[in-house]
Amino acid sequence: MKRKKIAAGNWKMNFLPQDVDQFIETFQPNTANAEVMIGAPSIYLERLLALKTKGVQILAQDVSIHEKGAFTGEVSAEMLAALGVNGAIVGHSERRTYHHETDEIIGQKVNACLRAHITAVYCCGELLAERQAGHQEKVVEQQIRVALSHLTKEEAVKIVVAYEPVWAIGTGVTASDEQAEEMHAFIRQVMSAIWDADTAAQIRILYGGSVNAANADALFACPNVDGGLVGGASLKVSDFTSICQSANA
Repeated sequence: MKRKKIAAGNWKMNFLPQDVDQFIETFQPNTANAEVMIGAPSIYLERLLALKTKGVQILAQDVSIHEKGAFTGEVSAEMLAALGVNGAIVGHSERRTYHHETDEIIGQKVNACLRAHITAVYCCGELLAERQAGHQEKVVEQQIRVALSHLTKEEAVKIVVAYEPVWAIGTGVTASDEQAEEMHAFIRQVMSAIWDADTAAQIRILYGGSVNAANADALFACPNVDGGLVGGASLKVSDFTSICQSANA
């Protein structure tokens, strides 16, 4: 099955308003054969809707498990959908580490996105110590099973999975093409066991972890790598444009 690749940027907590405006003005992505997404701080989401005219999908960097109520500082999936936002990144390693999000909580965030009919980009991945101990498959399978196995086949094909080895995020160290393909193939195997091979073949799996303009071509050429969730390189228009081009190849 031919899966449409995705180049997704994650700006994290970067940029001032003038930087966002300059990015919007200068970014001219190729979306002919790939999807382009940008995950931005919530205060910039409405501003970034201007990029939808260029074919770019806009993502929040997090979402609440709640639909509404007395939850100060939270933003619901329904609010995002009503604004015109296309989806949300859920379960990023930084949310897991700094905000102590569990797989159970992340699974609820996936549910919230599905209820609001927006895309959940679900992140999973192992720590350096877990990789060094050879536990990467055990760790990632546990994350996926706890957070996602309750989904129906119809729900599962609506999400995007991002494999992000934590030891490669923001470190400049990238998993080798072989390591990335090995883990992506394993994730697809796990999803086949949870649902079935046809369902697993439809779900796109992105690689995240120091993706840049120099390594995107090789990473995206791996059979089970369906694009990238890009951190620092997504802040530079020229670099992210090049990565989008790699996804279109």
